[in-house]
Amino acid sequence: MTKELMTCARCPFERAERYCQNEDGQTPSFCPTQNRPEILQKALEKLDDPKTREFAIQAAIQEKEGYQLDNGVPVPVKPRLLEIIEFAGKMKYQRLGLAFCSGLFEEGKAIGKILTDKGFTVISAACKAGKVAKEELGLRSDQKVRPDNFEPMCNPIFQAMILNDGKSEFNIVLGLCVGHDSLLFKHAEAPCTVLAAKDRLLGHNPLAAVYNLDSYYGYLKK
Repeated sequence: MTKELMTCARCPFERAERYCQNEDGQTPSFCPTQNRPEILQKALEKLDDPKTREFAIQAAIQEKEGYQLDNGVPVPVKPRLLEIIEFAGKMKYQRLGLAFCSGLFEEGKAIGKILTDKGFTVISAACKAGKVAKEELGLRSDQKVRPDNFEPMCNPIFQAMILNDGKSEFNIVLGLCVGHDSLLFKHAEAPCTVLAAKDRLLGHNPLAAVYNLDSYYGYLKK
């Protein structure tokens, strides 16, 4: 018999009523917390590794420190860039990798300087590093952004290998394309975090489309 697909995104209950948020909470039939205890146990066993446990502990502490209580209500107080800096400090990392989109060169330059000024050694690589023509992938001219011109391909595997070669301990990803970011995650040896996700149309704020599903971006639901 085929197992029912587990999918938190379909949970019909409000946050305070959910099984995963409340000891007496409610659960749908497709709840992974209730229905996949064997997988949960395997996940918890991963925390037996001291390095993994320390990473998880510091991430949880960083989450808490992202808020301050105002009359008992948690209020966010830190931008993501500061949280990344603080988390890297908690983990005692000294060498940080920065993989950024060439279209965000100025932002990458500014972030690299901030990290360096904070005392980190920064190994950075732009997506077009390597200067490999898109024809190397077998692309036709009409499949390039600017047909009939030299156009270097994004090279996330090379970016990952440059960060690996520099012995980065923690990698920060800035604005890589969909798919290119996936290749970097796959080939990077150090853990990665995303500072900003690429969204050319929405100023690298992908959730703007989600927040406007009942208006400008309603076509995404059709």
